[in-house]
Amino acid sequence: MIPYISSQPSNSKVQWRENKIMGSGFSKKKKQAKMFQQQISRMQKEIQKAEATGTAGNGLVTITLNGEHAIKNIQIKPDCVDADDIEGLEDLIKAAHDDALKNLQEATQGNMPNLGGGLPGMF
Repeated sequence: MIPYISSQPSNSKVQWRENKIMGSGFSKKKKQAKMFQQQISRMQKEIQKAEATGTAGNGLVTITLNGEHAIKNIQIKPDCVDADDIEGLEDLIKAAHDDALKNLQEATQGNMPNLGGGLPGMF
């Protein structure tokens, strides 16, 4: 009778082989990736809480956006409401919205790390 020899190495041999193939730095890179993911998650939460205000027409129209780019508040001064010039009011609203978006992007961009490099040695 021929003895049965398993082609599957024991757990300790598998672990040893993975360490040899992946190198001792694999666990370090895995830890770095987890820390990076946690950092991104914290930044996303901060960005969601952010607010930015934009104005147009020397303060005639003011729009506040939240971090998710949704309009939180619009203020229109009665001075700029003219039934004969609805298009002018529409332009002011659009300009205030664009200004608020620009301000929000500037405010939140400082919270983002330079993601261009990613994790060193990963790619």
